[in-house]
Amino acid sequence: MTNGERINWLQRFERHKVLYSYLALALYILLNNTINATSVWMEHNRQPGNMLPLWEPFLWEYSSMLATLLLAPLLVWWFDRHPLRLTQLRALLLAHLLGSLLFSLAHTGLMVGCRELVYGLLGRGYDFGPWLRELFYEYRKDAWGYLFLLGLYQLLQFVYHRLTGDATLISGDDEPGVKAGQNTENEAVTAAVPLQPNSPQHFLVKKLDREFLVAISDIEWLEACGNYVNLHCKGRIYPLRATLSQTMLQLELQGFSRIHRSFAVNHRHIDNISYQPSGDGELVLKNGQQLALSRRFKEQFRTRFQAAG
Repeated sequence: MTNGERINWLQRFERHKVLYSYLALALYILLNNTINATSVWMEHNRQPGNMLPLWEPFLWEYSSMLATLLLAPLLVWWFDRHPLRLTQLRALLLAHLLGSLLFSLAHTGLMVGCRELVYGLLGRGYDFGPWLRELFYEYRKDAWGYLFLLGLYQLLQFVYHRLTGDATLISGDDEPGVKAGQNTENEAVTAAVPLQPNSPQHFLVKKLDREFLVAISDIEWLEACGNYVNLHCKGRIYPLRATLSQTMLQLELQGFSRIHRSFAVNHRHIDNISYQPSGDGELVLKNGQQLALSRRFKEQFRTRFQAAG
């Protein structure tokens, strides 16, 4: 992002979206499980002679919270691999049935292990009960939690992409051949004259029911993110539904090079390059962004970059 450019709340979120998303999930589970713990304690202590220590229901609920947070990255990875769609419903149903079973087993195992550790440190024993019965009991709750998180994740992905915009590469045949203009967040920009026949020069971005053009030359770097490629351009991020390999097949002739399993860079926006004794390197872009240069892609990148220069 250039100096002095105003950063709105969405741009702040985009810079640390994994951290903010994780903290939001942790806060939600903390509040939910705290309410559950206090409810369990109050219910038990309504009965005369049945004084449940306050720490026990909190241990039960917080051990479940810890297990869920540990498994959250794997859930996101699984949700990205099997997004909700209206095609191949049978395969999708089986995938999420398997996912819910694996999640429940892992969640229960981590939760019980945490409880046994704490009870052991306190010199007490923890009795989970008959495993078959209790696993079924836990699966009923975990399956519902899995479906809730899946639906919430898909909803938030939809909202996020509506706010940031979905990008689509415009083919060279569809490029408008008029003078170039300055793009803004909510206004379409006019297109530059194509450098060569059928050469795509713009991405069409649909954002909040508006469409505008992002020049390929303005894109600074690409980032693989699940089933999407994030296009980083002037402090904004536009998700493109494609793989990084597919995108590079279309952008290599536009001066882009793959530098990492997850990154590609536009040669025009490189400020300096440094190399490490290990064989890896680092690129610094003109906007100050630092990108890792993997040794796997180093020689290919150097050849292309020197040829372009």
